[in-house]
Amino acid sequence: MLGLPKSTEFNKRIPKQKFYDNLTVSPALKRSFVDQIRIIYWMNKIAPSTVNLAAGKAVTEIEVFLIRLNQDTLDENVLKQIDREIPYHILFVLEYDGKYKAVIGYKEASGSGKAAFKVDRYYQTAWMNEEELPVHLEGLSIDAVYENFVRQVAGDMLMPGEPQESLKKSVERNDCMEDLKKQIDKLQAKIRKEKQLNRQMEMNTELKKLRRKLEDL
Repeated sequence: MLGLPKSTEFNKRIPKQKFYDNLTVSPALKRSFVDQIRIIYWMNKIAPSTVNLAAGKAVTEIEVFLIRLNQDTLDENVLKQIDREIPYHILFVLEYDGKYKAVIGYKEASGSGKAAFKVDRYYQTAWMNEEELPVHLEGLSIDAVYENFVRQVAGDMLMPGEPQESLKKSVERNDCMEDLKKQIDKLQAKIRKEKQLNRQMEMNTELKKLRRKLEDL
């Protein structure tokens, strides 16, 4: 899968019950696993032991999971649950009706002691043919491969704002941009509904400030 070296192949089917057969999983989440997922395969293991890469400082290995779906949508909470259960970084490949989608979370060490990692957000491609997925093994270390996977899947969303910008900073900058866009949309809606001219002018001034902040990012 994804043109990855044969040495990384794992090809193990994982019972989906493994991820929801515990007391902490809500009935709604369990239902998402049952209704939305057909089969889960652990396809590849990318690590210094399986491919000629230097060990990473933040990423020890990357797993590639193929999830065959019963529909063309998947509850993001399902991915979060799998990410919580597996103490490694995961690249998900979703398959439905002959089309494929790559999904990956920006996964950091939790620091809370309750879980190995936390996932702030997920990035995904559009549905496409498997050979069109923009995911390639690039980099000299596991850390670099993971960063490239995230950037490849996210595309323009995580284009570096400056040379050598770290992945963490790119993610934070993108999150800030998304937040500003939401604020702008919300303020524009308020302006359209506002009847008083002086209030419209005040909000337009604020709107210009938000747009400048977005441009600066």
